[in-house]
Amino acid sequence: MPGTELGAERNPHADDESGFDAGSQPRGGRSIPRGRLSRLGVFGRLAGGVAGGVVAEGARRLASGERPRMSDLLLTPANAVRVADQLSHLRGAAMKLGQIVSMDAGDMLPPELATILARLRNDAHHMPPAQLDRVLTAEWGKDWRRRFAHFQAHPVAAASIGQVHRARLPDGRVLAIKVQYPGVKDSIDADVDNVATLLRVSGLLPKELDITRLLGDAKQQLHDEADYVREGEMLERYRALVGDDAGLLVPQLEPTLSTPRVLAMEYIDCTPIESLETAPQDVRDAAMERLIRLTLHELLDWRLMQTDPNFANYRWQAETGRIVLLDFGAARAVPQVVADGYRRLLAAG
Repeated sequence: MPGTELGAERNPHADDESGFDAGSQPRGGRSIPRGRLSRLGVFGRLAGGVAGGVVAEGARRLASGERPRMSDLLLTPANAVRVADQLSHLRGAAMKLGQIVSMDAGDMLPPELATILARLRNDAHHMPPAQLDRVLTAEWGKDWRRRFAHFQAHPVAAASIGQVHRARLPDGRVLAIKVQYPGVKDSIDADVDNVATLLRVSGLLPKELDITRLLGDAKQQLHDEADYVREGEMLERYRALVGDDAGLLVPQLEPTLSTPRVLAMEYIDCTPIESLETAPQDVRDAAMERLIRLTLHELLDWRLMQTDPNFANYRWQAETGRIVLLDFGAARAVPQVVADGYRRLLAAG
């Protein structure tokens, strides 16, 4: 996420004249299927792979004298790996649904699937430079590189909707540039339904688990997160609401570079909030107090809440003690009746 300090320096042997770091592309970049047929083809190959795994595992067990049940053949670590890998490749709705299911229903999932789907919360392939260039050319024009003194091609983060790049402007300001994956926005509803069908048909999802409401929530959250204009507005609202709070920090939007599929903001040097696990007790207590106070302000005063419970959305600045807030795509208004209900509940407690 923006704020991950990599210490990236300009490499004169790798960069072109604009500072686009084409030489930093690591292994693992995979072009994202953007068309309906190409994305459907991924699901088809995945279903075929799961079926092939069932046949192979059944033959192996029969040869050893076993009489396996179909559920034992479906719920193998190899099939779970196939599902998680393809969800990661598709990103978007496919990956988000895997994340939501693993977080909200993890204790009801087979151990093999729960463990691997949990990895989707922090793992994704990223766009290779050629695909990234096409996306940015469509959003900023073919001379987009001239806007920057340096643009790091290798993302500092890759998640379900987009990936984040670090860039430096000619005036020296450092930005975090979030670029949306191509085709993700238009495939949300179909991808969610296809993943749900795949999980049910493959047997990787227990029949007694009803995920109907999860599917609706996943679609709504994804449509909100894919609207970068809306997220930019939410970012500015949160920044105004936080104001001069000494314990919280929200990056500043860069509107001149933000579009419906690109979100540019101030880059803040900070670390994962999980790093507080080894901090002194008084430091941990102070951070927890700030988080609880933030939640109560969101619920009772602001009536605007960031509803995506992802730890990557909260960062830590050790030198200032501030919590950095990121990623407001899932921010939603809290109805007055809900806020009043929680206020009465807290008063009763």
